[in-house]
Amino acid sequence: MSFTPLNEAKDKYDVIVIGSGLGGLTCANRLANAGHSVLLLEYHFKLGGLATWFKRKSHIFDVSLHGFPYGMVKTCKKYWTKEIRDSIVQLKNIVFDNPQFSLKTTFDKTNFSNLLVDRFKISRSVVDSFFETVNKMNFYDDLAMTTRELFEKFFPGRSDVHRFLMEPITYANGSTFDEPAITYGIVFSNFMNKGVYTFKGGTDKLIGLMGEELQRNGVTICTKAKVDRVVVENGKVTGVAVGERIINAPCVVSNSGITNTIYNLAGREAFSEDFLGTIDKVKVNNSSCQVYFGIRSGEVIPEIGDLLFTSTSEDFSSEEMLNIDTKSRTFSVYYPKTRPDEKDDYTVVASMNADYDAWASLSEEEYKKAKEDMIERCFVDLERYIPDIRQKYDWVEAATPRTFNRYTLHTKGTSFGTKFEGLDVSRNLFKALPGLFHVGSVGIIMSGWLGAINYGVIVANDADAYLRS
Repeated sequence: MSFTPLNEAKDKYDVIVIGSGLGGLTCANRLANAGHSVLLLEYHFKLGGLATWFKRKSHIFDVSLHGFPYGMVKTCKKYWTKEIRDSIVQLKNIVFDNPQFSLKTTFDKTNFSNLLVDRFKISRSVVDSFFETVNKMNFYDDLAMTTRELFEKFFPGRSDVHRFLMEPITYANGSTFDEPAITYGIVFSNFMNKGVYTFKGGTDKLIGLMGEELQRNGVTICTKAKVDRVVVENGKVTGVAVGERIINAPCVVSNSGITNTIYNLAGREAFSEDFLGTIDKVKVNNSSCQVYFGIRSGEVIPEIGDLLFTSTSEDFSSEEMLNIDTKSRTFSVYYPKTRPDEKDDYTVVASMNADYDAWASLSEEEYKKAKEDMIERCFVDLERYIPDIRQKYDWVEAATPRTFNRYTLHTKGTSFGTKFEGLDVSRNLFKALPGLFHVGSVGIIMSGWLGAINYGVIVANDADAYLRS
């Protein structure tokens, strides 16, 4: 796919979208469909943000294609294309393996309910009441109850049940026990609808299809175009600066992180003291580490599950999951069925939650050693499921929060945007600075692929209303 060179972009558009994560892509597409002229500027040489991929030898590694709720089917049908919708398929073999329990699940409400009753010996009435409670949660609920309090209310003292319910959501959006219960309940309910899904053909196919749709709808796309600042005049947004060039637009949508958007792109001077007092309280979410394994051509690995939530830690702890030497990780296994266009390619991606500061403080020598140690720990864990993995792989490499920070420019390399308080700041940004909107992973519940796309639609509606006013 070819894009427009920056020097060929026009001097003025209705909307400029900064960044091409799933939220930015969706927002740009919706605004173009609404009849606005749209310029999409991407810092990297390809689209996608964290929804990205890279190639080593014959392997294509997906960075964040691990699993999303069924809601993606409806969302992509309505806001993207039939081809994108029809490429979404279910992952039916989800594995939990830790010192407290080992089991397989299809990760849906019926199966989870039966496991809670039959395996964990919880009464059916309690299970039904729990699901009824989380299903009713929405953005505007009382924030007083924490997830810890929610679990203790229904499953007091049952750390094994808490782990079963919480561990995958912590991997999905960085949630902890002590955050508002709605940040858990909304995401959990989305997955419980009909299970976990993925995109057949890989991230590269998805982003390629999205890019083609954007161009069909008239969006001008420029890659390798780093926006240095949002231009503000007389208290309103008037465009962006890319190097020495000013491109004008009355509406700018930032798909950068909310903290990057306010502090680095617009600048503190563009906001009131009251608004700055609110944004200064926003905490960015954690980052991630990943280890990528490519299996040698001609080798086959067994069906060990699509997603494996594995840990040798005796108890679940979101704090333990952030340690450099964590004992907890998810293995995402990509079989040939995931990428039917690739010839019998198998890859495995180990994902771990991570703390940026712990990695950023290492010297270059310490950093190299820490990555080598992380790879070795992943090998040891993976050998429990694929004993001959060391004889079958032909590529391995690791990514850390420093890697994510380098390629996405996210504050502290965050994988999941901000904690919950960031959502209110993001939603009200255009009220604090007219013409500036924010889309992307924010507030935990607007993270992940489904959250990012849905938020792109919400922000597009806000921006469209602003332009028409």
